[in-house]
Amino acid sequence: MFALDRMGNEAMGWATRQVGGAAVASGPPAMHIPDGFLSTGVSLVLWAVAVLAIGVALAQVNRELDERKVPLMGVMAAAIFAGQMLNFSVTGGTSGHLLGSAIATALLGPWGAIVVMTCVVGTQAILFQDGGLLALGANLVNMAVIGVAVAYAVFVVSRRLAGRGRFGLMLSGLVAGWTSILVSALACALQLALSGTSPANLAIPAMGGIHALIGIGEGIITAAALGLVYTARRDVLERAEDTASVRGLVVGGLALAVLLAVLSPLASTHPDGLEWVAEEQGFLGAALDAPFRLITDYVFPGIADEKTATVVAGIVGIAVVMLAGWLAGGARRRRESGRSA
Repeated sequence: MFALDRMGNEAMGWATRQVGGAAVASGPPAMHIPDGFLSTGVSLVLWAVAVLAIGVALAQVNRELDERKVPLMGVMAAAIFAGQMLNFSVTGGTSGHLLGSAIATALLGPWGAIVVMTCVVGTQAILFQDGGLLALGANLVNMAVIGVAVAYAVFVVSRRLAGRGRFGLMLSGLVAGWTSILVSALACALQLALSGTSPANLAIPAMGGIHALIGIGEGIITAAALGLVYTARRDVLERAEDTASVRGLVVGGLALAVLLAVLSPLASTHPDGLEWVAEEQGFLGAALDAPFRLITDYVFPGIADEKTATVVAGIVGIAVVMLAGWLAGGARRRRESGRSA
């Protein structure tokens, strides 16, 4: 949600380097909150909050999650990762992309959603240099903790008011998706203000304004996805007693993730919300380059054609986050198997 995805390198004046014959930005890579935007103190506090929240979520998942939903966690992580690679144009030369916290919360509950979002954001930072390592705690708090908590609260209240039918579900998803984007953006703005990067009276209106528009896309995507699940596998939203139903959703989700990865080269090249605000407020130059490079800018190294390299990078990411989600969700089963052995 805060990704500086596929930056306008010429507009920023950044040089390019060659990766397998393809021109790739050599400046700060595509990222969520990069190192340099937040102070060390704020970053460390947010790391502590993230570790605590994720630790509780992992414990709750391994205590409460139906084992038949474990594969769904992996596929949900893969689908959200792939969905985030597809930026959509918003207005005024900006773009946004799926956050996914509301969809994950509706299908897995808040604890499972926190774990799924952690797998996605962590993989993006470590494998793709999408977000700073010191700032990773902030990105996890904003997207995996605040985004999920807000989505859950709004979704539960909205369903009580709007009803349990398909319309109520889709309306609740729309409101939860929009609100999760907006509140997460405002949290990011507050962090920038506390770090002295941008005054609160500038950062909060700027981040809130642009992400209120981006949130509309998030809400529409969330509502459409939940409406589709309600039509195809309604029982998954209410109970996971039918293993075949969960299996069908897993297969469909994996197919969707691969399709999104194949379509990722079509993503909007306009700057995302945080990048736009950083440029407008004059602190974009504070972003620090990553200390290492693996699959920078979502372009797989060694492949000359940049579109092909992007698709391959997306498929690699899908495999990694799906494995991470499956491992996180299946920890209890592996532990109990070890005791039995």
